[in-house]
Amino acid sequence: MSRSSVPPEREDRADPSTGHRTDYAGAIYGSILAASVVATAGAGGEYPRLEAVVLLVVTGLVFWATHVYAQLAGERMVGQVWSWREIRRIGTHEWSIVEAATLPAAAVALSALFDMSVNTGLWIALGIAVAQQVMWACLGAARAGASRGLVIAEGFVNLALGLIIVGAKVVLKH
Repeated sequence: MSRSSVPPEREDRADPSTGHRTDYAGAIYGSILAASVVATAGAGGEYPRLEAVVLLVVTGLVFWATHVYAQLAGERMVGQVWSWREIRRIGTHEWSIVEAATLPAAAVALSALFDMSVNTGLWIALGIAVAQQVMWACLGAARAGASRGLVIAEGFVNLALGLIIVGAKVVLKH
């Protein structure tokens, strides 16, 4: 992404070497989404490992496509046709939603190599999803110039949100 394609109000958050800016909101959102998928996978009993991995990846892709479409539709002026350049720009910007599903999906897939049950792999994936959610929130706040106290508050808020999802998984008895 060229520096000029970053909206002026967001240029301060762009990487000066590439012009690309990290979408912390998308990364946080994608992490919460991945945690939610993991928490509910297998609610009816043992869940196949491959299905859990595919569910994480497909859900990330569907929500990414939905965000791209919503962004395009929201920015479109009446009668204006979307350009491939604009579609690529928004698709690239929203890609962090898919990236956030990658580590949890890998955890579930790789848990088989360590002879772990699918349920153990899902718990590890949930821990990873919550940890990356907290990390992205803290990095986003720090990168935006927030005070140390605000960075810590962002971390605690996102930890609380993640723990709500963990609590849902416990209530669902996985």
